[in-house]
Amino acid sequence: MKTLILGAGYAGLAVATKLKPHPDLEVLLVEQNAFHTFETRLHEAAAHNTRVTLPLAPLLRGTGVNLEQASVEGVNLDEREVSLKDGRVLTYDTLVVGLGSVTNFYRIPGLAENATELKQLSDADDIFNFVNRVYSGEYQGNRDIVVGGAGLTGVELVTELAQRAGMLSKARGLPPFNIYLVEAGPKILPVLDDALRAKAQRTLEEYGIHVLTGHRLMQATADSVTVQTQDGEQKIITAGKIIWTGGIQARDILQGERLEKGPGGRVAVDDRLRAKGYPEVFVIGDMGLALNQEGKPVPTTAQHAGQQGRLTGKNLMRMAKGEETEAYEPTTLGEFVSLGGLMAVGWMKLPWNQKLAITGGIAHVMKRASEWRWRASID
Repeated sequence: MKTLILGAGYAGLAVATKLKPHPDLEVLLVEQNAFHTFETRLHEAAAHNTRVTLPLAPLLRGTGVNLEQASVEGVNLDEREVSLKDGRVLTYDTLVVGLGSVTNFYRIPGLAENATELKQLSDADDIFNFVNRVYSGEYQGNRDIVVGGAGLTGVELVTELAQRAGMLSKARGLPPFNIYLVEAGPKILPVLDDALRAKAQRTLEEYGIHVLTGHRLMQATADSVTVQTQDGEQKIITAGKIIWTGGIQARDILQGERLEKGPGGRVAVDDRLRAKGYPEVFVIGDMGLALNQEGKPVPTTAQHAGQQGRLTGKNLMRMAKGEETEAYEPTTLGEFVSLGGLMAVGWMKLPWNQKLAITGGIAHVMKRASEWRWRASID
């Protein structure tokens, strides 16, 4: 069974590391980088230059999976062909697609051209370098930062940036820059309940972050954004750096006559995570539109991508052995939001669908524990 795995993010890497050598299984992992990136920690790299990558080669030892460092240009499901950007075409019997998502700029004028994303290591490097320039003592431009989107990524980023700014201000005798967190919705962190959200809001305010909920970003230039309040008032915020974390959409790389897509361009899959109409194609992670037990879309989070990847890896082994595959049953173990340093808020799942709210240092430890579990699962 000639199998291709596209992408070594949380989903694709989980597949590869669950495999073992088998005479009826020939597997190639196609990934443009030689490393896996902890995307959920990119905000730490952006603020503190924290290392957030792992080399792939050691992780693949003993799996029987070969690594091809290349970029995918397109996938023709009807022809079972994967086109690479270097012109090569790969074929497959079974395909696993875990190519993740891209930033959704919602066609806001000037945003894609002028905003930094936070999707890969080079984005984090760009933000880190800007902060260093601001505190070089020679920087003459606007020092302020505008972050669009107050979901998990946006909130974690602004708190880390505020902490970094405080450290540099104290060390170099320069004033901190202003940080504006712009959110079109009425509240930050919609994934959390009101009590945890209020705790996070207070923490942002203690950092001196300007939280602008109910402000829709209308336009961006090289050095400013225009925002509009719910009553229609518009104002301009000038900035030296604009960062957009306000939305994602599935990577539009699959083509097929029977392909079904849902919101955000996600590919509809069955209970085995196979693309509807293409039983030989598994679509997992941000690209797949998997449903939970209530028939609602599974969130595009790292923990769910890892769950889908581990199941798909096990199902590939079952297929190679001629065994029945197992259905996907998602579970959310909890959700934690880092708020800079040793501070975090979140909740963990308890028996009988109960939730335990946790804040402070213990929540920080729980968030780290989830990352340790992920690391252990791919070793």
